[in-house]
Amino acid sequence: MPLLRLMACSIAAFAALISAGHAGPCAVDIDTMQRRIDARLEAIAAAGPFMREGAFAGMGDQPTPRSIAAAEARRGEISTRKVAAVRRAMAQARAADAVGDNRTCEKMLARVTRVLGP
Repeated sequence: MPLLRLMACSIAAFAALISAGHAGPCAVDIDTMQRRIDARLEAIAAAGPFMREGAFAGMGDQPTPRSIAAAEARRGEISTRKVAAVRRAMAQARAADAVGDNRTCEKMLARVTRVLGP
């Protein structure tokens, strides 16, 4: 599990570096929300039972927040509807940020907050 946390942090840091180079008016808020989503996924994964590794585990692909979310959805620990809504809203927030549409970006981040809950 420590390796999973290290990888999640590394991925988040790498994503932050990439987005800083193409930062729009909402980039900091998007990065903050992504860290919140990743932390929520990590907490859910840590609280639930361990899952058996797949047949191809350790053969190159490392778990990502997205693959962790998919695994948790399959186990029923997160609803697939919630995962899809968060992915969709974050994609729309990033697209709005890329064109400088701060209003839409903030609206999509507010939607993510509502879906995630407290």
